[in-house]
Amino acid sequence: MLQYLVRRILLMIPTLFLVSIISFMTIQLPPGDYLSSRLAALAQTGQILQQDEIESLKRQYGLDQPIYVQYAKWMWGILSRRDFGYSFHWGRPVSELIGDRVALTVAITLVAVVFTWAVALPIGIYSATHQYSIPDYFFSFIGFIGLATPGFLLALIIIWVAVARFNTDVMGLFSPQFMEAPWSLAKVLDMFKHMWIAVIITGLGGTASLIRVMRGNLLDELHKPYVVTARAKGLKENRLLWKYPVRVAINPFVSTIGWLLPELFSGSTLVAIVLSLPIIGPVFLSALLAQDMYLAGSFVLILSSLTVIGTLISDLLLAWVDPRIRFEGGAG
Repeated sequence: MLQYLVRRILLMIPTLFLVSIISFMTIQLPPGDYLSSRLAALAQTGQILQQDEIESLKRQYGLDQPIYVQYAKWMWGILSRRDFGYSFHWGRPVSELIGDRVALTVAITLVAVVFTWAVALPIGIYSATHQYSIPDYFFSFIGFIGLATPGFLLALIIIWVAVARFNTDVMGLFSPQFMEAPWSLAKVLDMFKHMWIAVIITGLGGTASLIRVMRGNLLDELHKPYVVTARAKGLKENRLLWKYPVRVAINPFVSTIGWLLPELFSGSTLVAIVLSLPIIGPVFLSALLAQDMYLAGSFVLILSSLTVIGTLISDLLLAWVDPRIRFEGGAG
């Protein structure tokens, strides 16, 4: 196990290095750059810059240098002083833009994940152990509805119902008096009061999917010989269920932890835009549209790195949850 962990960590170093190169190059692939987008926007307003002004802006933004020089300076800033560069579009350091929104993104996503697991796990187990019962059909129907309904559409429906029927504004995470207020216990409580809509909408699709996965996996395990043998030996049904088949069927829950870390940063972008949530997703989208290379590149790098780290965490947790998985001689 220890050898496997050391080996995976050593492999992560060149992997993350390649990820950083691909991330920076990916942002550079679309034609033009931030300056081109800005010049086009100025041209629409009738402002035409002279060539010497354009060259001055290129030097200001560092766009007059080769791409490998831009990449080297960007990476050196990240490694030496945790400086992810400067956002041309927002006119602020990238680390400040990320820091302002990361706490809210983490809070919403973590609560949504807890909601998803708390709902999907017991419902999936109940549906599998009561196959073809009326509750099983009901939960299956709700699951299909949840899978088929886009989150942003559900958000629009909830906004309409809240305004039309209850005359209540459900957008944003804070009441108007707390929007610009410093953090306090009252502001945190106000945030949790507004957060439940975003949590339900964000977690609904994952809940519906995991219910179906848990039900299908557990049904497969319940008919395997080891379960039949344990039941024949007189093992109590509840103990049998939780000690053996559930531990195996829960693997998909554990394996999705690898996707949880990048999800903490990306969130549900369309839902965030509809609900006016001040989280990471909308900023990432605006960075891509504006070709803000350092901001967008930092997001891609962070998301890719978190995917690599999250995958390692998932593998280790799977080995702990599922006794059939063993690491021998540094191999998985």
